[in-house]
Order: sequence, then structure tokens, then C-alpha cells
Amino acid sequence: MNEDRLLLRGLRVMAVCGALPEERDRAQPFELDVDLGTDLAPAGLSDELDDTVDYGAVCAAVAAAAEGEQFTLMEAMAHRVAEVCLDTDPRVQQVAVEVRKLRPPVPQHLSTSGVRITRHRQ
Repeated sequence: MNEDRLLLRGLRVMAVCGALPEERDRAQPFELDVDLGTDLAPAGLSDELDDTVDYGAVCAAVAAAAEGEQFTLMEAMAHRVAEVCLDTDPRVQQVAVEVRKLRPPVPQHLSTSGVRITRHRQ
């Protein structure tokens, strides 16, 4: 399997995701990191935009899914984001998604809570 990755870091979205009633009432900030497993050799050789994955389109699709749907669990949000990434461009063979809740609802001082998943094209 190819080891090339297109790295998207720190995509901020406002999303409804949480199990507590107050988390279901309004959107809260999340940060996403996405690693797209794809062959970058064609773009590296040609230096042509058409030979690589359009990460602007991926970011737009990910933000639309995260902000346009509601989730109880970050695991479900991460899974949906992974599906969107695999659907956006057939050249993406694998995706790793990290979702971080920037205001976790716990009394302790916790900077973020999050999940990381990896999915492969079937």
C-alpha cells in the first residue's frame, strides 16, 4: 500500500455533537485533522493540480457534513467525515480522521477530548 499522505490540519467547524442536553441545543467548536492516503507521485512528477486531490473540495465537503448534520458521539462524526473524504475523490484510498472537542463538558481542566479513526476504501 502507498504511504503517501495529503495532510489537512486544524479545520475548525461549529457542530452539534454531544450526549448532554446542552450539547444538543447549539453548535460548539470542533477541530479536525484529516490524512488522505493517496498516490502523490503523479502530481510530484507533473506539478499539475489535476494530478492530485483537491483539498479545498475535501475541506468544503467535510465542513458541510460536520456542520450540517447532528451527532451524539464524536465517533459518529469522525466516521461520517471519513465517508465524505472517501466519496469526494476516488484517488483517496485511505483516510485517518481526528476529531477534537475544544470545550469538553467535564469539571476538570481538559484542553480537548477526541477520537482518531482510520478507514480504507472497500
